[in-house]
Amino acid sequence: MKLVRTGRERGIATVRMDSQTNRNALSARLVAELRETLARYGEDDTVRAVVLTHTGNTFCAGADLGAPPDPEAFVALMREIVTLPKPVVARVDGHVRAGGLGLLAACDISAGGPASTFALTESRLGLAPAVISLPLLPRTDPRAAARYYLTGERFDATEAARISLITLAADDVDKALVPVLDGLRRASPQGLAASKELVTATVRESFDQYAEDLIARSAALFASAEAREGMTAFHERRDPAWVL
Repeated sequence: MKLVRTGRERGIATVRMDSQTNRNALSARLVAELRETLARYGEDDTVRAVVLTHTGNTFCAGADLGAPPDPEAFVALMREIVTLPKPVVARVDGHVRAGGLGLLAACDISAGGPASTFALTESRLGLAPAVISLPLLPRTDPRAAARYYLTGERFDATEAARISLITLAADDVDKALVPVLDGLRRASPQGLAASKELVTATVRESFDQYAEDLIARSAALFASAEAREGMTAFHERRDPAWVL
């Protein structure tokens, strides 16, 4: 059974994460299916833009700690979104945690609905938002990033829009995306690809300069004793040993 569902309407392809048993957590299999699907739409001349969305009440719960993707594969997925010659629009009306914020930040446009909540929970597990910093830090308010990287606090769609994590917050996320998708349908394929190159230049530079170092840093953190304690505590639904 596939973990990604697809659809299409008037040149807009929909890519829907459908791995509800683990709240759309980023398993090796989900990452591979997303990469394959996005690459296919990137080469499809009948597709003008891609909407990335979800089933259930969670957009993405972060990395699947039971079957995590290789950090290089996850970086490749985020790079695929950033460099795809078609705009990628995130439609979110559910929870987004940890690595899921990396997917969100890689997208060109994003809308969050009233059920959306966001948190960078890595520091509470003995980890850090390492590889997801590649798209996150160039696009998010730096003072807000410092706060949420360090504290792991949860925030809503209004705050996510204020700090530029997402493009807009709306009571009806589908209604809010109508003019966005209409605008993309009216744009030429060449115009969209060239414009996307301009607005993603800083993010692409981040990948080129820092990806290798952050992949190594992520692997080292996941292999550490503190991370093992953090992930064990998470699975056992208890506080890790360091909580004061």
